[in-house]
Amino acid sequence: MKFGIERLIEDADLRQPLVGERIALLAHPASTTRDLTHSLDALAALPEIKLTAAFGPQHGLRGDKQDNMMESPDFVDPALGIPVFSLYGEVRRPTAAMMDTFDVLLIDLQDLGCRIYTFITTLRYLLEAAAQHGKAVWILDRPNPAGRPIEGLTLRAGWESFVGAGPLPMRHGLTMGELARWFIATLKLDVDCQVIAMQDWQPDAAPGYGWPSERSWINPSPNAPNLSMARCYAGTVLLEGTTLSEGRGTTRPLELFGAPDIDAAAILKEMQQFAPQWLHGCKLRPIWFEPTFHKHVGQLCSGIQIHVDTLSHYDHATFQPWRLMALAFKAIRRLQSDYPLWRDFPYEYERDRLAIDLINGSPLLREWVDDPVATPADLDKQTSADEQSWQTASLAFHLYP
Repeated sequence: MKFGIERLIEDADLRQPLVGERIALLAHPASTTRDLTHSLDALAALPEIKLTAAFGPQHGLRGDKQDNMMESPDFVDPALGIPVFSLYGEVRRPTAAMMDTFDVLLIDLQDLGCRIYTFITTLRYLLEAAAQHGKAVWILDRPNPAGRPIEGLTLRAGWESFVGAGPLPMRHGLTMGELARWFIATLKLDVDCQVIAMQDWQPDAAPGYGWPSERSWINPSPNAPNLSMARCYAGTVLLEGTTLSEGRGTTRPLELFGAPDIDAAAILKEMQQFAPQWLHGCKLRPIWFEPTFHKHVGQLCSGIQIHVDTLSHYDHATFQPWRLMALAFKAIRRLQSDYPLWRDFPYEYERDRLAIDLINGSPLLREWVDDPVATPADLDKQTSADEQSWQTASLAFHLYP
């Protein structure tokens, strides 16, 4: 199969409309061709392509920031001599001066299929800016490694943020090209946008179920080290809004969780008793770990690892990472009603709303966890309606059978 960047590089007819235009590229470390050449370098090697600027999202064009909420500066690319503008530094939205450096913007970003991943918001902001400034946008499409499954509550009106670009469920099931089509339709943008679709992407095929197993995995962000993380992320990202460690500072970030003052074995037992139907499709294992940085640094944590790395442990159709983590929070609350679960700190430049609510796009999940009489059926009823609605609405934007 071929990614969008590879089709563009290999097909002179496909890129003919770019000849004579000033070209900019939005990319990050995972923006590479099959032979692992960075997309910026691959495009620069084409004599008819005139690169005049590049853009980097959160964590940078080539990957310069390890932790969340660490800004990147603008700079001049030392090899190409073009400006590289940071969209996670002094600004989140491109300025008029930035937009004036190009005619056509190529967007080549590897997503994880999760609403909170900020590359989605950057995509929206650039589509809006392109519409405002009369620029063309080409999306060089890449796989959604989490595949087509949909899960989670839809972001509610008024809860938009840099980790919530619109009324999507947490696990949305679309590629970046499909998301671009959805943004343009729902925001009613008048923008010249083309999607260079992938060739032969099969999102339901084993063993990758979205990620082609013959392709090398490159971290799209520093704590996205493998396919297992991508599968878990729509659930484990919720941990960023809690006092529990999400495994940053370990070699398995966002595949595990824990804290020094919890009993993971007891929590797992409570999860299995309270809502065993939410634990299908994976293997859960009590563990101990000691983060070398971030939350609970240097402290021995009791925790649980989510195993989705082999077909003997992973079932693509039944795995529900968002419900799994909701259940973990509920189990902690049922065992330790006064546990300080919700982390109150500035999250993605928001100071007035709890991080857990920003992540979920509403207070609904937190309220369910904190309500001592709320049942799994209560959350399922609310969430399933959102999921079914999105399943119907999103089909119109699918590019791949």
